[in-house]
Amino acid sequence: MVHTKCREQFYHHRTDDGSFGQIGRFPVADDQVPWSVPLPAYKPVEFTAPFVLKAVWADPEVGSDGFSPVWNSLDGKVNRVSHDGEYLVGEDDRPVNRMGRTGVVGRGVLGRWGPNHAADPVVTRWKRDNDGEKVKDDTSGKNVLEFVSIQRKDNGQWAIPGGMVDPGEKVSTTVKREFMEEALDSTGSAKENLEELKSMVEKFFAGGEEVYKGYVDDPRNTDNAWMETVAFSFHDSTGSSVGKFPLHAGDDAASICWMELNRNVSLYASHKDMLEMVVEGLNAH
Repeated sequence: MVHTKCREQFYHHRTDDGSFGQIGRFPVADDQVPWSVPLPAYKPVEFTAPFVLKAVWADPEVGSDGFSPVWNSLDGKVNRVSHDGEYLVGEDDRPVNRMGRTGVVGRGVLGRWGPNHAADPVVTRWKRDNDGEKVKDDTSGKNVLEFVSIQRKDNGQWAIPGGMVDPGEKVSTTVKREFMEEALDSTGSAKENLEELKSMVEKFFAGGEEVYKGYVDDPRNTDNAWMETVAFSFHDSTGSSVGKFPLHAGDDAASICWMELNRNVSLYASHKDMLEMVVEGLNAH
């Protein structure tokens, strides 16, 4: 995964009144990203969103009374282990983003110091015509894929309907919970059919394939806090199971749809990279 979206000019965040703000990152050129490259002039912006500092689900500030995190370990129920191996801890006792400089220190909008673990279900089916036949691309001759995509409320970008792994939660549980919450609105309009939805999701998600595990090039990343994920591929080859899911955007999503996968699709963070892995695995267009 590349390290570019977390070096954009501005770091975007949600404010206490629900609106969105931004701060300017310290500019970091491509050749200045690695920590091994000396950069005496590097003065990253210190930023942790106020709502993070007040959130019960987030870490306290490093140095706070009673907060003694065990880095690179399972710290109680909080997993502080990186999928990519051991990370360094600076002289200020803050974890160091092993991928390099981002122009921001602190946690930004992320709750945990160090790795913030997520899980992403890539749910796909073959695109079909009005007769139910698979649609092939005119150029490649390969079958065209569609995937479940949600539009994020915070930035309007389209994304895979994933989310954060709760403390002590198995990744497989997160995948199912997040898909139900974000793509089926299980905590809102679909509450009345909750048991039926659970049964459908349990059956379909029983056979997934892990396609990626590790660092995510996410615009929320900082020098001290970053996103990591485990992405799973769930493919409905016949269109008979996932096609029955009543897609409905949850609270965190502005919209939801079956989106045709092509090279022009612009997606949040590293989600397009994950989809390309799925495409390769299914030999799709």
